[in-house]
Amino acid sequence: MNNSNTSDTIRLDNLTIGYKTHDGIRTVAKDINASIKSGKLTCLVGTNGIGKSTLLRTLSGFQPRLGGSIVINGSELSGYTPRDLSRIVSVVLTSRPSSINFTVEEIVALGRTPYTGFWGTLNDADKEIVSESIRLAGISHLAKRNAMSLSDGERQKMMIAKALAQQTPVIMLDEPTAFLDYPSKVETMLLLTRLCREEGKTIFMSSHDLELVIQLADILWVMEQGGTISVGTPKALADEGTLSRFIERTGIMFDKEAMRITVCKSGAD
Repeated sequence: MNNSNTSDTIRLDNLTIGYKTHDGIRTVAKDINASIKSGKLTCLVGTNGIGKSTLLRTLSGFQPRLGGSIVINGSELSGYTPRDLSRIVSVVLTSRPSSINFTVEEIVALGRTPYTGFWGTLNDADKEIVSESIRLAGISHLAKRNAMSLSDGERQKMMIAKALAQQTPVIMLDEPTAFLDYPSKVETMLLLTRLCREEGKTIFMSSHDLELVIQLADILWVMEQGGTISVGTPKALADEGTLSRFIERTGIMFDKEAMRITVCKSGAD
């Protein structure tokens, strides 16, 4: 499916996120006003512990918001039943599965659960969707392999295929390039970009691979101390100084013209 037009799939109005602690409520970020569009790869970056996972979990419906609204596909997030939401948003988490004694095809088929139930039998249409999802993820040659035998990169593609089999317009991913070697990181990012542009998916992902997302993201969300979130194209955020402020430290420089991060070697000529 070719989708040259983009539209707002998710809209955040005065959103406040956070969580309960023993001492009360900890606010991570407040008054977030932004939108996430279909057909554009949107990447969230920020330092460790800044609250990226809290934001992702809130947008996915796993964690309650503290205030404001989240509208997905024209409806308030809180208005969806869990079953209905599972047909709108699929989530790919970072954690490595401890044991998977299933084939790749069987794991991807679990993406059909919102339509069949956990023990549901796949009909011919379901099987075709699973096969097509595996093809889109570029792992047709792995379909019959045991998932335990996969490399980290292959396993990540399998989980993306499972999200595709769920047939949701929105896919959210928490650090999808974690644990991957550099070529696998690039392959995964290019796959997500292709799914946005060719399949019209709305993809929102967090990442620590700053150099990659600067090059490949259509839209960046930069989460900074104090709960500030800056949103824009990588070039726009570079031009206004947001990326320099976020990236630069002693010995680390950001060239906003070349859109490159460089490390200054101490004592170099």
